[in-house]
Amino acid sequence: MGTPDFAVASLAALIAAGFDVVGVVTAADKPAGRGQKLNESAVKKFAVAHHLKVLQPEKLKNEDFLNELAALKADVQIVVAFRMLPEVVWNMPPKGTINLHASLLPQYRGAAPINWAIINGEKETGVSTFFLKHEIDTGDILFAEKVAIDDEMTAGDLHDQLMEVGAKLLVKTVNAIGQYQYQEIPQDHLDAASLKHAPKIFKETCAINWDQNNEQVFNLIRGLSPYPTAFTQFMGKGLKIYLAEKEDIDPQIAAGAFLTDHKTYLKFATRTGFIHLKEIQQEGKKRMTIADFLRGQRIS
Repeated sequence: MGTPDFAVASLAALIAAGFDVVGVVTAADKPAGRGQKLNESAVKKFAVAHHLKVLQPEKLKNEDFLNELAALKADVQIVVAFRMLPEVVWNMPPKGTINLHASLLPQYRGAAPINWAIINGEKETGVSTFFLKHEIDTGDILFAEKVAIDDEMTAGDLHDQLMEVGAKLLVKTVNAIGQYQYQEIPQDHLDAASLKHAPKIFKETCAINWDQNNEQVFNLIRGLSPYPTAFTQFMGKGLKIYLAEKEDIDPQIAAGAFLTDHKTYLKFATRTGFIHLKEIQQEGKKRMTIADFLRGQRIS
């Protein structure tokens, strides 16, 4: 059960490991783009190409879907980047339903663990597998694998690394379940006050506050790149920032003010330094390097 590219790597790894994938559950096709053509999920495209049975329920409690799911007689269900499941679904298979989550649980439960780990300046994260239960991301942990977060790493970079590490961990987990060689570790070993959360990211989360320090602004930019992308206002238009570098010196100008040589650099002041913009996208234009952007601008 999965939808985006992150889930495709896990599905591919399960097939390569020789498991009998009796069915794939993914999101329904949705109209997208200017022509409103139906867009298929990444998981569906992969499943169809590998001749797997695909189910695309609008509602997970639909009786026809539940009957079709039960008819597959799966020993175990695997969830990777899907939606919340009702108990009638996750409690169906005899060996349970397991989830792959992109954090070291119980830290960063929620919809955007990759983004928030970088935004918060973490030096380490990872992937975890666990059995589903009632509350989201709270089931007993089966296995976990740590991954270092480099200083320049973006959410996109971390996504790709966790996707591959997670796929391997999932294969290890399914093998262990099949052989009854696993221990379940409850997630209640940390005080609730020490937990960090990973809620869904909204537009207001992406707006840069230049009055923060250099590290905070830099982490926000890389933690939201390439999607949904941190942004600011520049010359009356929205400006998305995909890549940047930080310069830790006394800016001596107000936070949010900028300096440029009109050719090679555009840098914004924070409370403790400068953020040099490297790759950006102005409202109504395509993504480009800062040099290309400056060539087409008259900046006062």
